[in-house]
Amino acid sequence: MKNEPRPKSHDSSGGTIAAFQRRGEVIKPAELIEVRGGDKITLTARRIYNQLLANAFGPDMAVAGREFRIPFADLRGNHTSNDRVTEAILSLMQTLVRIRMSDGSTRNVHLLGPTDVERFGPGIATMLTYELHPKLLPILRDSQIFARLEMQILHGFGTKYGMALYEMIAKRIGLKHVFYHDFDTEELRDYLGVPHGKLGPFAALRRKAIEPAVAEVNTLAPFSCNAEVAETQGRKVTKVRLTWWIKSAEERRTQWEARRGQQGDLFDSDLNEEILTALPGLEPCS
Repeated sequence: MKNEPRPKSHDSSGGTIAAFQRRGEVIKPAELIEVRGGDKITLTARRIYNQLLANAFGPDMAVAGREFRIPFADLRGNHTSNDRVTEAILSLMQTLVRIRMSDGSTRNVHLLGPTDVERFGPGIATMLTYELHPKLLPILRDSQIFARLEMQILHGFGTKYGMALYEMIAKRIGLKHVFYHDFDTEELRDYLGVPHGKLGPFAALRRKAIEPAVAEVNTLAPFSCNAEVAETQGRKVTKVRLTWWIKSAEERRTQWEARRGQQGDLFDSDLNEEILTALPGLEPCS
């Protein structure tokens, strides 16, 4: 991976954990967005990890040994069983990912530390107690760059590729005078979480991963994007250019109305009015 500087899309002088996390959003350090080796992490696991970060957010999330608690009901979504949640938690504990640190070095780490499951009586598990992995604490403590992710948008994705692309753009959307980024094709494949050995030809990668991800982002996010070939060597596509732009107020309102009809069980009309007014994640950056 090239030692390119990190984009300062959301720079907080007090660090990421000093930022204000608005209702219904997740503040996610940039280092935890574009990771490699996470191809086995499912859509459900990605969504749950964001919920765990949001639940833990604050100064204490960078304290060694700090435990956090969250009801299983908050993680199940529309499902009545805990099976998917349990599988996702184990996946986050077991999968080793490669994270690029702010100084350009690479850290190999599991995304989640120890967990405990509380049961009240013989019935279904009711409470998850968890720790963030200790090797993540320097990132959580020192990261200066982050993305603001809307929880309702995260719940709307049907593919992990779309969710990954949404996070990648959300990390950059506040950049002034920067509206595109060229990704090495193999890096983009890793960042999207394409399984190892799958979608080898670029045509398959574009048809099965990139195009569906772009379509989902354009449907769900407060911004739009496009992906096109930026560089080739012979017949091999070596770089893909990702471009993005903020939707107009009218486009966002139309989208908001559509989401309210499609996600009624998750929809908080007051919250979405706040989103239309405040546009979290789209504020200008210094």
